[in-house]
Amino acid sequence: MNLISPSQPTTPNVLKDIRKLTEGEIKVALEGSGEKPFRAKQIYEWLWQKSAQSFDEMTNLSKDFRTWLKENFWLRPITIATEQRSNDGTIKVAFRLYDNHLVEGVLIPTEDRMTACISSQVGCSLTCKFCATGYMDRIRNLDAGEIYDQVVFINRIAQANYQQHLSNIVYMGMGEPMLNYANVLQSVEHLTSESGLNMSPKRITVSTAGVAKMIKKLGDDNVKFNLALSLHAANDEKRNQIMPINESNSLEALREALKYYFQKTKNKVTYEYIVFHKFNDTLKDAEELHQFTKHLPAKVNVIEYNPIAEANFMNTDEQTLNKFCSYLDKKGVNVHLRRSRGKDIDAACGQLAIKDRK
Repeated sequence: MNLISPSQPTTPNVLKDIRKLTEGEIKVALEGSGEKPFRAKQIYEWLWQKSAQSFDEMTNLSKDFRTWLKENFWLRPITIATEQRSNDGTIKVAFRLYDNHLVEGVLIPTEDRMTACISSQVGCSLTCKFCATGYMDRIRNLDAGEIYDQVVFINRIAQANYQQHLSNIVYMGMGEPMLNYANVLQSVEHLTSESGLNMSPKRITVSTAGVAKMIKKLGDDNVKFNLALSLHAANDEKRNQIMPINESNSLEALREALKYYFQKTKNKVTYEYIVFHKFNDTLKDAEELHQFTKHLPAKVNVIEYNPIAEANFMNTDEQTLNKFCSYLDKKGVNVHLRRSRGKDIDAACGQLAIKDRK
C-alpha cells in the first residue's frame, strides 16, 4: 500500500475509497498522517455505525485531520435522485451513484413489518423474460458501501414517513446477488456486525435466480441470513423459457445445491413463485412445485405477477390463484400468497428498471 503523507501532493488517481478498507488497513494508512492508530477505530465507527456521508461529519476528529482525510481518500455515498409514493404507501427511490448510474430501492410498509427491497447491481445479465430489470444491460456490480447506503436511506425514509425503523431487508431489487457475491456478503456484514448496524441476519433475505455453485458457497460460508430461490416453474422446459439461467443451472442442480446449503446452515429455504396466466398456474404445475419443494424445510411465496411493457405475460385470475394455493396447502406446503405493492409506481416485484437514465 502506498502511504501518503500530508506533505505529498494528491491527485484523484491516488485516492482510495476509504469504505473499501478494513479497520486494519485504515490503521496502516494513517501511519503517514501523524495521527494515533486509535483514530482508525473512530473512522470505522463513523463509516459503518453512524453512517457518515462525509468526513466533515466526523466531529471528534480535528479539522486538520479531516482535511487530510479528504485529500487522501474518497468517501462517495449514494444520493437520492427521486422518490415516488404509491397509493398503498409503498415508496420507490432512485439512487444516484458516484459515477452517475442509477439503481432503485423500495420501502414496503405493512401492518407488521417495514421492509427495504434493495439492489445489488446496476442492471442485470440474466434476461429473465418477465422482469423489467432483465431487459436492461448489466453495467456493473454495486460495492458493499453502495448496498449499505440503500438500507441507511430507506431506513431514514421509513422513520420520516412512518416513525418506524426497518424490520426486514430483502436483496430482491435490481441485479443477481450471487453474481456480486463478495460485495453482497460484505454489505451483510456491515449491516449485521457489532461494528456496523447490528441488525439481525434473520431479518435479511438474499434472493437468487439460481446460481447453483454460489448457493453451495453460501453453505460453505455458513451464512446466517435467509436464502430465497426465484423458482417460478418447477419443470425445466417451462423454466428454460422464462429464465435462461436454468439452461446452465437445471432444477436438479439447484435441488442438489439447496440440499447442500441446508445441510451446512440448517436454514429454511424460501421459494418465490410468480403465477402467470395459462403458463404455470395449473394444478399440475402446483403438484410439480410441491414435488420440488418437499425435500427440505421450506416455505413457498406465491406472488401475483406485475405486468411490464416488455413482456406479454399476464397475472392469473383470482379463482385460479386461490385453487393453486389451496392445492399446495392441502399437500402440507407452507404457502403464503403475496399481494403486489407499489404497482402504480412500477415498484412491485419484477418492475424495477431505470426508465429515465439522465
